[in-house]
Amino acid sequence: MLLPLVLGALALLQTPPAVPAQPDLTAVIVEQDAALFSVMFERCDPPALTALLTADFEFYHDKGGAMFGRQAFVDDYARRCRERQAPGAWRSRRALVGDTLQVYPVPGYGAVEEGSHLFHERRGDGPENLTGRARFSIVWKLDADGAWRAARVLSIDHGPASD
Repeated sequence: MLLPLVLGALALLQTPPAVPAQPDLTAVIVEQDAALFSVMFERCDPPALTALLTADFEFYHDKGGAMFGRQAFVDDYARRCRERQAPGAWRSRRALVGDTLQVYPVPGYGAVEEGSHLFHERRGDGPENLTGRARFSIVWKLDADGAWRAARVLSIDHGPASD
């Protein structure tokens, strides 16, 4: 008799928060997108990146291959951050192409974000140049603690910015 009550209580504790309805969902994902790419391109903050990813994070890149696990991804990011500190190192900036952004709810889990972005690069403190574009998809998980975390990222269709 006690076991069904305990199991029922545990099931309630495991229920993920409700995914917000549109347009609130898109607003939340736009904020998460900005936070993720700010950490990736503008800051060197491995703990902040760790907090934005699920433990089973997966990254798929049409030029660089696949990477599995949050720690492997954060370790690679930390290495690239150290390299970026050199005075003449290449630095990149990502710009979301706003009118390409689409956000789709995934009930009981989170959302899928799709869009395009542009990349700008500069060497050291030199001039910045538009160097490329790509499409992306991010599967966002809404955890029980209310935090949104990237679970899967596809970075695809990389090409010159002029295409």
